[in-house]
Amino acid sequence: MVTVTIKEGYKQTEVGIIPEDWDLITFEKAFNFLSTATYSRDKLSENKEVFYIHYGDIHTKMNNFLDFTKLSLPSIENEKVQNYSLLREGDLIIVDASEDYVGLSKSVEVKNIGSKRAISGLHTFLLRDKNNFFVNGFRGYITPNKLVKTQLDRLATGMKVYGVSKGNLKLVLIPRPRSEEQFLITSTLSDTDSLIEKFDKLITKKKNIKQGTMQELLTHKKRLPGFKGEWEVKKLGDVAEMSSGGTPLTSNNSFYGGKIPWVVIADMTRIKKYLFDTEKTITEQGLLNSSAKLFKKGTLLFAMYASIGKCSIAKVDVTCNQAILGINTTKIDTEFLYYYLAFNEQKFLQMGQTGTQNNLNKEIVQNLDIPYPQPKEQSAIAQVLLDMDVEIEELEQKRDKYKQIRVGMMQQLLTGMIRLK
Repeated sequence: MVTVTIKEGYKQTEVGIIPEDWDLITFEKAFNFLSTATYSRDKLSENKEVFYIHYGDIHTKMNNFLDFTKLSLPSIENEKVQNYSLLREGDLIIVDASEDYVGLSKSVEVKNIGSKRAISGLHTFLLRDKNNFFVNGFRGYITPNKLVKTQLDRLATGMKVYGVSKGNLKLVLIPRPRSEEQFLITSTLSDTDSLIEKFDKLITKKKNIKQGTMQELLTHKKRLPGFKGEWEVKKLGDVAEMSSGGTPLTSNNSFYGGKIPWVVIADMTRIKKYLFDTEKTITEQGLLNSSAKLFKKGTLLFAMYASIGKCSIAKVDVTCNQAILGINTTKIDTEFLYYYLAFNEQKFLQMGQTGTQNNLNKEIVQNLDIPYPQPKEQSAIAQVLLDMDVEIEELEQKRDKYKQIRVGMMQQLLTGMIRLK
């Protein structure tokens, strides 16, 4: 039998170890459950009188808070409000359906609603604090608390879609600090959120500047100092060699289980400029030995199906399926070509042949018109854009570091393992 040592100042409870001066309160005791609407997405529109909170938007657009000053929300006509409860500052909205356990019972606290009118909709529970058991700003952190989330996960039912019933939710226990500590926890997490938000805004600004720079440099509306003369236009097939990948027979087991990364079309949607981290950005299956479809380090990979136009430069030897074209540049700067193709991704989507799914083929890609400045100007343009990418990536790394710190800090604070006095 394992003996658990409890530190001084803490106590063992039904949900785990919490500080002695905290208590447990059920959702049923803490909140009133209010009425929600059931309108589906196709019944919503824009610029109507009443905002409508759809569970899908909570899953995809919100974390911890529904801030009415920062989000664009769908709406409905005033006459559809009927007897549904209008949202108030501090209300808690919990989704009752999710395709995975990560999104199970995700919740947001209503913030900065002011005089706006809004109702909560399909697949949501709307909760209102009965007696100020929680301070404003703290409710949005209740369901992410691992001592609460563990209970919710245990109560989840469903096969493809998971959910917790209202009856079960009412019985879930919430660790509750005193109001003063709730306020300190909220302030600390809010400060961290504000810092992350500043990074997000700066990253967005830098990306917009880069997009504008690409528009100017890749269409020669603006020239870098020292470069003159007209650009040529060449067919991509005249300045690069290309071939599509291929899928080895599954019966040939010698192909699989090796160290050469195996890239599929789904990978192209989530990689950035460089394909180099075989542990995290490439399908984990690898090849034991090379074949005719092996692409050497430095090959530009271009998606022809599904994720049309997505491209990346391989930083290691890779192999891929036939949905991806490997482009080896013989007479044009690879980095310059990457930026031009990435800039024109939307155009390639429109060019896709129709069928069971839009797609390009090798012949179409070979006949793409590519601007062709002199090699030194190609390299100079690519370097300007590369420097911008490096700056953006450094900002993203700093932001992501703060996000990781926030996750750990949040759980330590919400479970009382770290106290704020």
